[in-house]
Amino acid sequence: EFAEHKVYNAGESTKHIDWKLFAKTDRLYTKRYEEETNLRCHLIVDNSSSMHYPELKSGQPFYEKKIGFAVLASAVLMNILKKQRDAVGLSVFSDSYEYYAPEKGSDRHHRMLLNKLEQLLEQPKVKKTTDTITYLHQIAEKMHRRSMIILFTDMFQSEDDEKLFSALQHLKHNKHKVVLFHVVDNETELKFDFDNTPRKFIDLESGEEVSIFADNVKV
Repeated sequence: EFAEHKVYNAGESTKHIDWKLFAKTDRLYTKRYEEETNLRCHLIVDNSSSMHYPELKSGQPFYEKKIGFAVLASAVLMNILKKQRDAVGLSVFSDSYEYYAPEKGSDRHHRMLLNKLEQLLEQPKVKKTTDTITYLHQIAEKMHRRSMIILFTDMFQSEDDEKLFSALQHLKHNKHKVVLFHVVDNETELKFDFDNTPRKFIDLESGEEVSIFADNVKV
């Protein structure tokens, strides 16, 4: 599979010179092809508004926000895959299918994916809900070759759990291996560590508000 063009250097084999491109540019380029890989990996990142929680204080590292952790972990995995000459792709979703890139292993492809991941760190200007189920099914339909699929999400969706797990099962068709990173903020979402004073909680995706005492809802 064709990956990218590379400037031809004297002494290299002329087998893969792109003569059509030479006719247009008067410069010699060779075609580079995807090398055979041991693994194909597709990363999926939830970019809904709830993933941009919590709001970081001055000096806090970006990865202490949920989307920051997902971006950092994805970049680390991509680097490992690149060193192994494995192919990697990326999907980003929220209330829309924001981005899709199929699995490739070229340097240019990796730079493109890293640039997209960096863009996800920007605070969204509008509220974005999570349509996890719809887009997991769409992504599953795009995955035709056996791959490892790694999903980063906080699992905040309005649909029932049965439909969500059905979508995850769809991802596993064609013998794909699926790994789910359930991304949560440890202190406020997992431990619900708030003092027992009246507090207003605002849903980052819907804008709905509720005023409660923290101790009344702790498990």
